[in-house]
Amino acid sequence: MNLIQAGSFLTLHYRLAGPDGSDVINTFADKPATLSLGSGQLSPAIEAKLIGLAEGVRTQIELAPGEAFGDHNQQLMQRVKLSLLHELGDPDEQYSVGDVIQFPTPDGQGSYAGSVREVGPDWLLFDFNHPLAGQPVSFEVHVIGVL
Repeated sequence: MNLIQAGSFLTLHYRLAGPDGSDVINTFADKPATLSLGSGQLSPAIEAKLIGLAEGVRTQIELAPGEAFGDHNQQLMQRVKLSLLHELGDPDEQYSVGDVIQFPTPDGQGSYAGSVREVGPDWLLFDFNHPLAGQPVSFEVHVIGVL
């Protein structure tokens, strides 16, 4: 019987839910996910909980507030001037609380997301924390295959 270990290649179904129980990700109704442990597709805390599970196991893992995606970091709350957003994107764009905006990384090779928390007269307050930072999460997994 194959057990999950660091670097294992996995085929699995999983469901990640936030504190209100609603799905963030759920593969159970579709085809299973395939991933390599340690590749960054799952948070390190979730990966650590998978180590040692056997093929065929179906279980639910509860992670404490902040365990899965870190604590909420106040330094990742940033005000951004509307003039800069209009320069980088659509000058006619209207922004609302809850909108998620993609920003380019400084090297231009990737992007990161920020959620609008407040709208000021000429600025927006963005939260660049993971949406589940500082919150408890539930991770249900069915391990289909381990290589």
